[in-house]
Order: sequence, then C-alpha cells, then structure tokens
Amino acid sequence: MCTFAPKFREIYHYTRMKELLMTLNSPSDLRKLPEDALPAVCADLRQFIIDEVAHNPGHLGASLGVVELTVALHYVYQTPYDLLVWDVGHQAYGHKILTGRRDVFHTNRKYKGISGFPRPQESEYDAFGVGHASTSISAALGMAVAARLEGDNTRKVVAVIGDGSMTGGLAFEGLNNAATTASDILIILNDNNIAIDPNIGGVHNYLLDVSRSKQYNRLKKEVWDGLGRLRKFGPLARRIVQKTENAVKAALLNESNLFEGLGVRYFGPVDGHDVRYLVKVLRDLRTMPGPKILHVLTKKGKGFRQAELHQTEYHAPGRFDPVSGERLEQLSTEPQPPLFQEVFGKTLVELAEADPRVVGVTPAMPSGCSMNLLMNRFPERTFDVGIAESHAVTFAAGMAIRGLVPFCNIYSSFLQRSYDQLIHDVAIQNLHVVLCLDRGGIVGADGATHQGVFDIAYMRSIPNMTVAAPMDECELRNMLFTALHFDGPFSIRYPRGQGVTTEWQHPFVELPVGRGRQLTAGTSAAVLSIGFTGIDAAKAVTRLRTEGFSIAHYDMRFIKPLDAELLHEIFSSHQRILTVEDGVLQGGFGSAVLEFQSDHNYTAHLRRLGVPDRFIEHGSRRELVRECGFDEQSIYDALKALCQ
Repeated sequence: MCTFAPKFREIYHYTRMKELLMTLNSPSDLRKLPEDALPAVCADLRQFIIDEVAHNPGHLGASLGVVELTVALHYVYQTPYDLLVWDVGHQAYGHKILTGRRDVFHTNRKYKGISGFPRPQESEYDAFGVGHASTSISAALGMAVAARLEGDNTRKVVAVIGDGSMTGGLAFEGLNNAATTASDILIILNDNNIAIDPNIGGVHNYLLDVSRSKQYNRLKKEVWDGLGRLRKFGPLARRIVQKTENAVKAALLNESNLFEGLGVRYFGPVDGHDVRYLVKVLRDLRTMPGPKILHVLTKKGKGFRQAELHQTEYHAPGRFDPVSGERLEQLSTEPQPPLFQEVFGKTLVELAEADPRVVGVTPAMPSGCSMNLLMNRFPERTFDVGIAESHAVTFAAGMAIRGLVPFCNIYSSFLQRSYDQLIHDVAIQNLHVVLCLDRGGIVGADGATHQGVFDIAYMRSIPNMTVAAPMDECELRNMLFTALHFDGPFSIRYPRGQGVTTEWQHPFVELPVGRGRQLTAGTSAAVLSIGFTGIDAAKAVTRLRTEGFSIAHYDMRFIKPLDAELLHEIFSSHQRILTVEDGVLQGGFGSAVLEFQSDHNYTAHLRRLGVPDRFIEHGSRRELVRECGFDEQSIYDALKALCQ
C-alpha cells in the first residue's frame, strides 16, 4: 500500500483550493463565476472546512451540511446589502470563509481570533449576532420591517434556521408574527433531521412526513415548473399558480400545511445539496413578495463519511484526521479523572435506580450533559424536549407538583431563557425541581453567547431557591443526592470538562444545606471560594504556606443560603478576606459576602475576584480565566498583596 497517499490527497486538495477558492475574497467574486463553476466551489469549500476543523477543533457537521445552500445564497443575494441571518450560528463556517475571512479562519474560536459564530462587530456580512437557537425569524422580521419603514423596498432579508432550531417556541412566535406583518422575508428551513442529538417531537415528525410525501414533492415540482413558464406574464401568473397550488394540494393531500395554515407561503422540500437547482429556486423566490418559507433537505456532515455516519460525535469532534476521519484523542496510560458531565450522568442513574420518583429532562442536549445514560437505562423516565428551555422548566414543574422529582439539566447560559419560568412556575410554588446547570462559569471557545457566568447572580435573587456549586466530582455526587432529599427548588452549577480525582464513586453523603467547610486553617488572611475555583485557590494557598504565609481556605459550597455561622467565624478572626468565583462579580458570590459584611458591620478588608462587568469572548478556558483575573496565579498574587 502506498504510504504517501494521504499526504498526496492533502496536497491535491490544497492545490485545488488555491486555483478556485483562493480567488474568492468576497461574495462579489463568487457572483462573477458561471453557474457551472459552483459545484467546484462547493467541493473546495467543503474540503477547506474539513481541513481547517481537523486541526483547529470547532463545529464540523452543521457547516458541511449547508455548503451548497451557503454558496447559492451568496450567489443569488446581493450580500451584504441583502441580509442573511444564520440560526444556529455554527452553520456559518462556509459563510465566514466566503465573506473575507478565509485567510484568518485558522484563528476560529481561538483567543483574540475570529468568533465561531456570526458577529456584526466582526463583519458587515454578519447581519445579526447569534449563538443560541431559534432567534433568526424574529430578528430577520425586525430587519425586514426596518427596511420597509426606511423606504428601502429592494433589500431582501433571509433567515436560515436549522439544526433543530424549529423545535424552539421563539421560532413559532416569530413565524406567527411574520404572517401578519407586510414584510418581505424568506425563511429557509434547513431540515437535517438532527440538532446535536437526533431531533424529536411533533414538529420533527411533521417535517419528516412532509419530506416523504411523494404527492407533495410531485406537486411542488409541477408548481415550480409552471411558475417558471408563467413568470414572464407577471403578477397574474403568481396568482394563478397560488390558486392552482392551493386547490391541488387540498385535493391530493387532504390535509393542511402547518406553515401555510399560519399564513406563510410554503415551498419544498427541495434537495439542499443540488447547488444549481437551489440557485434557480432562490432566484424565483427572491422576486416573490411577502413572507415565505423554503424547506431544504440536507445531510449533516455531508461529504465527509465519518461525519455523515456519526453525526452526534462529529457535531464538534475535536481534532481528527482529515482523510480517514479518525478522531485524534489524547491517550494516556494513567487513569484520568472523569468529566463532570459523566459524574452527573452516572450518579443520576444510581439515584433513579433507588428512587422511582426521579425523572430526567433536557432541552436537546442528552449526550452533551450525559442525560443519555439515564435515557438508555430508563427511557420512559427521561425526556428530551427539543431546543425549548422555557418549556423544559415548566414541564419539570408540572411533574414536580404531582410528586415526581425532575432533574432538569440545562446549560447555564441556556437557562437564561427560562428566567420567568424559574420564578413563576417553580420558585413561587416552591416546587421540588432540581436544576442542574451544566457549563457553569467560563466555558472557552464558544465565546460570549455561551459563557455560563451569570447564573450565580440571577439564581441567588430568587426566593425559595437553593444555589449550590461543588468544588469537585465527589461534591457534585453528594449535592445531587442531597438535592433529591431536599424539599424545594435546588440548583447545582458545575463546569464543563474534566475534574480532579478518579476516586469519586463513594457512598452517598447528604450534605447540610447552607453549610460550608474549612479546608485549611490560617491567621494571615482567608480565601472564600465557591465551586471549581476552589481547586486553584487551594493550589495558591499551598504555595503561600510554603513561603510562610498562614492562609485559611474555606469552600463555601452554597451561595444561597450562605453559611452565616461560618461567615461570622471568618469575619471575627480575619481582617483580610478574598472571595473567588467563576461568575460575574456584580450580584454574585462576592457580592453576597459583601452584603453579609455590611449587614453585620464587620470592618475587614475584602477583595473579590471573578468575571468583570463585560462580555467575555472566545479562547481557551485557561486563557480567559487568566484574563478575568481569578486563575491560580491571580489568586496567589491577590492573597500575597493582602498579607503585606
């Protein structure tokens, strides 16, 4: 076998990209090409994404699935004058590469590099900032209304919604409003049958039925053919086609169309990987006024075999071989600490095996948060509700009021979408819902839209809410057990990624709610940490103690209720105090300690470390924590300064 084949293939692809893709510095360059060149552009763009993401990890499958759609959109629409809104944002790698960021794409998601999501501050081609799902229709409709009110009747607005985003309620709120607003908007439904995990629910089943309907597909082809023949006759042709389509559809299908029932004209489904046909369809739709939806069928991971076969794993696969597709994971002969997510999933299975009241709820993230472990063991007691965080919380409240104990796992930054439900449906009724806030704190490369830094501040303001943060995997395990036996809302926030110990599967210990613990004694100063920040705090304290400083370290465990007894002890014996948190300083853990100090007239000098009052962009967690000033070295420096 020729050992040089993989390397030759890489050189071949690079050469092809230099010949064509490397000549495209903007969509205007793309629009100068003949239509016959578009399949070659798509092939090179797809290979460029594969090669780049193989070496600089990011979101792979979603962007591969929309290569043809991306090329067709920029070929037909006059971007950036015409506006494209991508939902969800990790579909937009091809869009970024074609809009002047090809040569800096190697910095994607890196510290001080370009964002992994569209950002208007980064490019005029990024019409709207996106990170969370289901926002595109509402945003695009607002842009279309703005254009109309400004008298700009030629500007077109397109929303590309996909990767499960149509399972979110906000999408339907926008769709409902679009039907009654006289604005020119095209909604492209990128239907790839999957978000990160396979799509579920009634909307998914409906779209699947539509896409499989031979009658409907045949009907749409006939309508499109008729539209193409009659278009030269002007508006009358459109009215004839619309009437004919509606009449034949009613006769053949004997069923209503969900979107047209809302008043939005529906077209499709069409093949999302036929770039030339997409160009034809988009050209026709571009001249058609009013709100309309184009249903496009795509395959997530298209063109890369491993990504097509293993769509969940290759949503964001880490480093991989761009030829074979083999994932290049770091292997170690030493036992490695588990991920916090793995500890959560395995512990939840244990709790469910012992207590039939335990149920699991997640908004479309079963594999990401390890709820899939409970789903495999107790499928009838585990619920993936789609990208619908608000529904997830109220759904959990409904189960809780009837005696079940729902463990509702939502990423910290996604739970922000459920704040009203937390207050109105859970806390006011004091219901026993366990809120598991995955990805708490700085998460890294996904950037400002995904940093889970606000939950401490927004959760501690809610009456009846218990707010806890484990320092390590053992504490997470015990907090989950404690939450099961607590009566009332209980939130547990923990970070993304690997913990610190392999010895975590010990017998459960029920923790006293609202009580912290002293890890080391000392008289020079005291550091109060919450959650995973305790690990770096402990390292800093150890270094200082070897230098002769007597530092006390307290793991507070609970932000609400605070351990008042322990705080009285700390303020009575220390005049120099440092708080450390992986969350915003305004209204966070340090603020709670300051409030306690003020309420009880203590005079200690208190300094707080945490996330400053600004949005934190992308980079590695280590880089961002250092930038925010609460890494091990920053804690060491702050404590040393307090003691001197």
